[in-house]
Amino acid sequence: MRFDVITLFPEMFGVVRDLGVTGRAHAQGRWSLHAWNPRDFTQDVHRTVDDRPYGGGPGMVMMAAPLEAAVNAAQEARAAQGLARAPVALLAPVGKRYDQADAESLAASEGIILICGRYEGVDQRFIERCVTHEISLGDFVLSGGEIAALAVIDAAVRLVPGVLNDGDSALQDSFNDTLSGLLDSPHYTRPEVYQGEPVPAPLLSGHHANIARWRRERSLALTAARRPELIESARAKGWLNKIDERYLAELAGTYDPASEPPKRRRRPSAKPAADALASTPPSPVPPKTPDAS
Repeated sequence: MRFDVITLFPEMFGVVRDLGVTGRAHAQGRWSLHAWNPRDFTQDVHRTVDDRPYGGGPGMVMMAAPLEAAVNAAQEARAAQGLARAPVALLAPVGKRYDQADAESLAASEGIILICGRYEGVDQRFIERCVTHEISLGDFVLSGGEIAALAVIDAAVRLVPGVLNDGDSALQDSFNDTLSGLLDSPHYTRPEVYQGEPVPAPLLSGHHANIARWRRERSLALTAARRPELIESARAKGWLNKIDERYLAELAGTYDPASEPPKRRRRPSAKPAADALASTPPSPVPPKTPDAS
């Protein structure tokens, strides 16, 4: 997987390229990062990449020409590597909110070109000519797109097979389908008692079913308290079973035991004929009477 980033500050991307699990994966060649500075595609001595906005107003706007030239160079470099033409995503407040499903989709692809805006924004003509997607991290504004791009890259790279030491650990992440899209449960490690607070007893029991149920209940409780819309989403997708729903009703104080259908008593199964014959003692054989002569 290859990331191409159009940015005025390429040095910021050393964080994901050189450090942590993403840095190790980069060194192993599991993914690659290429940064393109729009200033390298300018035509004037001052390497100008921004100008005042038409119509007036504060701030500056990034110019279309250097950005488009940088994107074209990135696409050509990808083509020379045998990769298909990549989607081009602008990090912007108007974009679709990036989520775990997007990270999973990106991790399974050949990569993307990310545009990191600065100043008041980017010339709309560049957006209309070159941008295929717009991505947002949430309802807040950053000084530029670099920090958002770092988050997009990190969330996707860690899902690439072989990046994490334990491949199953990503399956326990919040929002993962294996957790029904819910928040992850709390985690504990040594010591067993910290500042008077012990590790919850089910986690020490060694009983795998009880541990799994405890984690499921904590996940449901945390999600219901912090992100109730995720509960509704999981319910709409049919990801919550009857036990989950009963626990949520108990949490909400709406559980009515009388609403539960009565348990059907199991009838004893009839013995198979062969077993019945085998269990029946044989009839006594009458002694043989000698023939009268």
